[in-house]
Order: sequence, then structure tokens, then C-alpha cells
Amino acid sequence: MVSLRTMKAEIITIGDEILIGQIVDTNSAWMAQQLNDIGVKVERIVTISDALEEITTVLSEAEKRADVVLITGGLGPTKDDVTKKALAQYFNCGFKFHTDIEAHIARLFARFGKEMSKLNSLQAELPSACEPLQNNQGTAPGMWFTQNNTIFVSMPGVPYEMKGLMNDHVLPRIKSTYALPTILHRTILTMGMGESWLSERIASWEDALPNHIKLAYLPSPGRVRLRLSAFGTDAAVLSHSLATEVAKITQLIPELIYGYDDDTIEAVVGQLLKAKCQTVSTAESCTGGMIAHKLTSISGSSDFYIGSIVSYANQVKISSLEVPESDIQTHGAVSEAVVTRMAEAVKAKMQTDFAIATSGIAGPTGGTEEKPVGTVWIAIAGPNGTIAKKYLFGQNRERNIEISANTALNMLRKQLILN
Repeated sequence: MVSLRTMKAEIITIGDEILIGQIVDTNSAWMAQQLNDIGVKVERIVTISDALEEITTVLSEAEKRADVVLITGGLGPTKDDVTKKALAQYFNCGFKFHTDIEAHIARLFARFGKEMSKLNSLQAELPSACEPLQNNQGTAPGMWFTQNNTIFVSMPGVPYEMKGLMNDHVLPRIKSTYALPTILHRTILTMGMGESWLSERIASWEDALPNHIKLAYLPSPGRVRLRLSAFGTDAAVLSHSLATEVAKITQLIPELIYGYDDDTIEAVVGQLLKAKCQTVSTAESCTGGMIAHKLTSISGSSDFYIGSIVSYANQVKISSLEVPESDIQTHGAVSEAVVTRMAEAVKAKMQTDFAIATSGIAGPTGGTEEKPVGTVWIAIAGPNGTIAKKYLFGQNRERNIEISANTALNMLRKQLILN
């Protein structure tokens, strides 16, 4: 075992399909999370093309900086996959055929009633400088190299194959070989205040954080995640320290916190409804069923979610939700009067304890000087009456729909706590 220190890692993804936007690189995010969990610090993530010279150049640069270099992609059996050639050139070695890997590939094909092709057989031919890593999920083996105290691991780009190699070989080997620091995280999930205002609100708490705990602001539409990261050697001490700081900020901004770590606003609302044996329905205009989708994405949602009326057109508001036509003519569809009636009507029709209603101008067209794009009214009808609130979100349609749905669920969360 080497002395305790922070190992530095770089992740290299290879593939023109990523660079042209044909697929999204989810591998890097997953690998970074796994490395961080065992105390390895990821300092760079790079995506490059399927070009031999590009690959060798990036490997050379990474070797100067990193202790661990993880590579995904370019290991298929076709001619456009050149990663093996680049690795052989970089490590100045020839190729070696591994009969045990060929046998493994043949068994995989036999399992599906297929015969292994010559191209697939050649996947057992690897740079001689590597230690092969058996891929239990597919045909392309992983490759482990060591040079100048830097570890290089090449893996296929297929996510489930990469994850299998990481879990079966890479992560256990790094953990058993190196004495790594402990890194623990807690994330506080907030909604209802922008990043800059939230920063001012919690400034005194942030300034008083101990040196071994760092705070990161992670904003997203309508929400800000506060990630606390604790670094050290004693997991129990770090865990206690994080719990202490989480308790402090929970007391400081209780009205803004809706959950922790991997909680979602819809899951939190669902848990509250279940705990109270209460139900909810929705009447959606500008959100187009997004709130219903979020709630029904939760396993067991039939216990608390009854149904929805997506009243996008005014005629549906009038016929299905009994919104007076005069209210629409006088106040407009995006108004307190209309959204209040929508919530109360769907609550009565569905016979639920609570109801959510939304009506707004998602954009990018349809705004006026009085009601610009991003104007949204949200109403919550409950056992003690109905509340409605107007919001001004922004110009982006998708973002407005997402924020409206999350804000509506957060309004319901607050009502559930009060009731």
C-alpha cells in the first residue's frame, strides 16, 4: 500500500458520434461519480474523435498529469474502431491473441444461438503490454496498462459493459492497491430562491464551515442544490460533521428545503400524501400533463394520485372544468380567477383532498405587454380552501413547463405540511 494521498484521474471518451451530438456521453458522469465515491479526484473529462493520432496525443498529455486514466469507446470489431491500434502504438508493443478471451466470446454468441464471426474473434487480439480484463457483459475485453506510475484502463463505450468492467475489475483493484482518502457528500435540495439570493441568505453559515467541508452551488431550472463535500480519513467523523452542518442549514432555511440527496419533489409530495392518506388530482393547461407525468412516475402513485384533466383549450376549461366563459373573457385564461376555478372543479370532479391547477404562457409566442411569456398562475385547492399565485419564469418554453410543474408540486408540499 502506498501512503495516503488524493489520486488524480482523467476520463477520455472516444467517438465521433459523441462529438456530432448523435449520442450523449453518460459514461463519464457515471465513472466520475464512482471514482469520487472511493476517494479518487477526477480533474479532466475529454471527448475526442476516432483518430489514431488524436488518441495518442491525449494519452500523452493525460499521463503527465494523472494517476489513473480511464478510456471508453472505439473497441468494436469494425474498421472505424481504432483504439486498440492507438494503444499498441502508444505503449510501443505488438499484439497478442488470447485464446481464453476467444472462448469467452464464443460462449456469449452460443448463448444467443449465434456463431462467432472472424471479426468478433479478432477482439481477442490485444496489445501485448496490457493485462486483459474479462468483459462478462459483452465481447470486447477491457485492457489494463501501467506506465510511469500511471494506470490506463481502456473499456468499451457500451454503458452496461463499461459499468460491468468498472465494478468487476477497475474499482476493486484501485481500492485494494491504494490507500485513498474518504470523501463523503450530502446534498441539500432547495426551491423558491435563486442562487445569488440564496448565497446571501446562507453566507454566515457558509463562512463558518470547517476547513474539511466544501460547499458547491448546483443551480437548475427553479432549484438550487447545495452539495457539501467532506474530505478526510475517518468516515465516522466526517459523517457526523456533515450531519451537524446539514442540521444547521435546515434550521436556517427550512421553508426552502424540500429534500436531500436523491430526493425528487414528486417523490417527496407522494410520501407526504401517503403518510396522510390523502389524494391529489390535477387540471393542467400550460404544463400539458407534466405534473401528472411526474406524479405517476413514482411507484405506488395509485395510492395518492387519482387523475387529471389537461384543459389546454379554453373550450375544455369551460366544458370540462365549468370555468365561466365570462371569467375568461374578463380576466383571460391566464388569471387567478380561471386557475382557481380549474383547481376547485377538478378537486370536486375527482373527489380528491387536494388539486393542482396551472395556466400560463409557456412561449415563445403568445405573450403580451400585460402578460409576457413566462407568466404562469398556479392554484392549490385543499381542505381549507384555495390559494393561487402568479409567477414570471422566463422565455424558454421547455424550461417554463419544467419550472411550473416543480413549483406547483412545491406549493402542494407546503400545503401538505401546513394541513
